[in-house]
Amino acid sequence: MQRVRVSSQQVPVQKLGDSQMTLSPKFKLAAIQSRLLDPFVEAELSVRGEPLIPGLPDDIALSCLLRLPVSSHSASKTVCKRWYQLFGNKERFFTRRKEMGFHDPWLFVFAFHKCTGKIQWHVLDLTHFSWHTIPQMPCIDKVCPHGFRCVSFPFEGSLFVCGGVVFDADCPLNLVMKFDVQKNSWTVMKKMITARSFFASGVINGKIYVAGGNSTDLFELNSAEVMDPKKGIWHPIANMHTNMASYDTAVLNGKLLVTEGWFWPFYVVPRGQIYDPRTDHWENMADGLREGWTGSSVVIYGRLFVVTEHERTKLKVYDMNNDSWKTVDGPPLPEQICKPFSVNSCNSRIYVVGRNLHVAVGCILKLNENEKTPSFLVQWEVVKAPEAFSNLTPSSAQVVFG
Repeated sequence: MQRVRVSSQQVPVQKLGDSQMTLSPKFKLAAIQSRLLDPFVEAELSVRGEPLIPGLPDDIALSCLLRLPVSSHSASKTVCKRWYQLFGNKERFFTRRKEMGFHDPWLFVFAFHKCTGKIQWHVLDLTHFSWHTIPQMPCIDKVCPHGFRCVSFPFEGSLFVCGGVVFDADCPLNLVMKFDVQKNSWTVMKKMITARSFFASGVINGKIYVAGGNSTDLFELNSAEVMDPKKGIWHPIANMHTNMASYDTAVLNGKLLVTEGWFWPFYVVPRGQIYDPRTDHWENMADGLREGWTGSSVVIYGRLFVVTEHERTKLKVYDMNNDSWKTVDGPPLPEQICKPFSVNSCNSRIYVVGRNLHVAVGCILKLNENEKTPSFLVQWEVVKAPEAFSNLTPSSAQVVFG
C-alpha cells in the first residue's frame, strides 16, 4: 500500500472576494474586455482628456474613425482603450454612424459553398470595395440556398430572408428572418401563412409581398400574402390566376411583376403575372415582356433592365410603349463574371455577382432625355473577390445602407 504524507501545517482558505484572489489569464482578458466595452469607461476616458486622435478635437476624430471599413475594425480596436470602445461593439459603432448622418451602400451577398452547401453572408463595402462578414443566419443547416427569397429596405438598414426548402426533402419552409445593420444581429420574425420556396417577392410601399412558389412535392402554388414589417403580421391577398413558381421578380410603377422564366429546351413560353396592390388584382403579363425576360432584372430610371443569360450576357431594357426589348449600348458582361448571377442596383449602378463572388459594377448612362424611347449606355468594371471565395456561389444580392 502506498503511503501518503499529510502535512500538519494548515493552509489558509481564500474566500471569494479576498484581495489575494487572482484570475487566470483567460478570465483576466474577458474581464478587461467587458470593462472596456462599458459605456461609462468611454465617458471616463473622455473626461480624463484622453483624445481619440492626438491633436484633433474628438468630434473631428470621431468623424474620421467612423469612415473606416468594417474589415479594419479588428486591427483598429487594438490601438487604445477609446478605439476599443468604438470598434469593439458593432451596435455602438453603427449607432454613432447613424447619429452623425453616415449612409454608405453595402452589397450583401447570400452565398453557399459549392462543395459543402453551407450558406453564408458576405458584405462588400461599395465605398472602399472591401469585404466583411455578418453573424450566421439562424436557420437549420441542410437547406437549399436557391429556395430562399431575400428583400431589403435599403435606407432603413434591414433585409429579410423568407421561405426556403429543406435539402433533399422537398419540404418548404415558412421562415422569416430579419437582419438589422445597426444592431448587427438577426431576429426571427412571425412565419408566413404558407410554407413556400422558389417564389416571387418584392417590397411595395414599405410592405413585403410574396406569391406563388413550390409547396410540398414541388406542387406549384397560386396563393399570395403581404406583411407590414412594423406590425410583423402576414395577411392573405388575392390569388394569382395560375399556379407557378418564380424565376425572377421586379417592382415597377408600384406593381409586382412575376415571371417563371425560360427553361431548356425552350419549347414552352414562360408565364407571367402582374399584381397591383391598389386594386388587389392580378393580370396576365404582356407577351413581349414575358417572352423577352431572359435573365435577372433591376429597375433603374424607372425602367426594367435585364442581364440576359442566353444572348452573350448583354444588358437590355424593356420598352413599355412598344412591348419590346432593346439592347443597351456598350460591352457585354465582363468574362470574369460567370453564371449563376445575382443582380441588384443602387441609383444608376447595377451590381452583378457571379461565381466566386466576383462583382461587375455597371454604370448606366442615359444618352437622351426622350421620355418615350430613351437610349442607354453601360460601362463595366470588375471588383475581384478574395481567393478565399473561390468555392462560393451567389444566391441573392441586396443593397443596404449602413
